[in-house]
Amino acid sequence: MAQKTLRIGWIGTGVMGAAMAGHLLEAGYEVVVHSRTKSKAQALLDKGAAWANSPAEAADSADVAFSMVGFPADVEAVHLGAQGTLTSQHPPKYIVDMSTSRPSLAADIAQQASAKGVGSIDAPVSGGDVGAREATLSIMAGGEQDAFTAVEPLLNVLGRQVILQGGPGAGQHTKMVNQILIGATMIGVCEGLLYAEKAGLDPLRVIESVGSGAAGSWTINNLGPRMVRRDFEPGFYVEHFIKDLSIALEESARMGLAAPGLALARQLYEAVKALGHGRRGTQALLLALEQLNGLDNPSG
Repeated sequence: MAQKTLRIGWIGTGVMGAAMAGHLLEAGYEVVVHSRTKSKAQALLDKGAAWANSPAEAADSADVAFSMVGFPADVEAVHLGAQGTLTSQHPPKYIVDMSTSRPSLAADIAQQASAKGVGSIDAPVSGGDVGAREATLSIMAGGEQDAFTAVEPLLNVLGRQVILQGGPGAGQHTKMVNQILIGATMIGVCEGLLYAEKAGLDPLRVIESVGSGAAGSWTINNLGPRMVRRDFEPGFYVEHFIKDLSIALEESARMGLAAPGLALARQLYEAVKALGHGRRGTQALLLALEQLNGLDNPSG
C-alpha cells in the first residue's frame, strides 16, 4: 500500500485516540473519523478529517479501519455490531483494533473479518497520553503476518516499537503482561514516594536519583513527578485500568496461574474508584494509599 494514498477510518477520539489519528492526518493520509461524542473529534475535523456518523460509515471503502475505544463491549459494537465496521457496504481491507480488550474477542473479530475477506490485527499499545502525543508508543500486535505487513507502515507512524507477537489475540495477551507489570510497579512507586515524604526528603530529587538507577522505570520517571505535583489528570483512566487488570485476572485463572500481586493491584484500584477517582489517571493510586495511611491531602 503506497503511502499517502490510503483512506483510513478512525473510530474513537478520546485521550489517546485523537492524538493518534492526528499523526496519520499530519502524515498526509485521508482520515475519516467517528466518535460517540463528535465534539471530541472537532480538532481533527478542523485539521481536515472527514466525519462519519457510524463505525460502518467510517470504515466504508477504507483501506484500514482503526479503533481506539474503552471497553471490550465497545470494541465488539464497533466491529461486530449492527453498525459495525464489518457491516459496511464496502468493508475495509484491514481492521486494526488498538484498544485493550479480551484476547478471545480479538480472535473472534479476526475470524469474522476473515469470512468477509478482511484482514484483522489486534494492536494494543503502551505509553499513555505522552506516548500517543509524541508517537512513541509501544505497539503489541497479533494477527496473520500478511495483514501485519500491510498495516505496519501505519503503525510505525504511531509508535516507536512495533512487534508482531503471534496470531490473533497475541497482541492482547502481550498487553496483559504489560498491565500486570504496571500494576505492581504503580504500588511500589506510590509507596516509595510516601516513604520519601515521611522521611522528609524532596521527592523530586529522590526521583532524579532512583529514576536513573536499578529502580528506574517509565512509571517513576513519568508519573512520579505528576504525583508530586498533585496532577491526577488522566493519561489512562483508572476505570479502564481496572478493566485491564480484570481481564488479566480472568485469563490467569483460565490458564491456572496464581497472580497474587495482580489481584492486590486490582483490589487497590477498586478502592481508588470507590473514592470517586475512576475518571482520573492511574497515578491516582497515590490518593488511596494516602488515605490508607491517614495522609489525606486536600489538594488531591
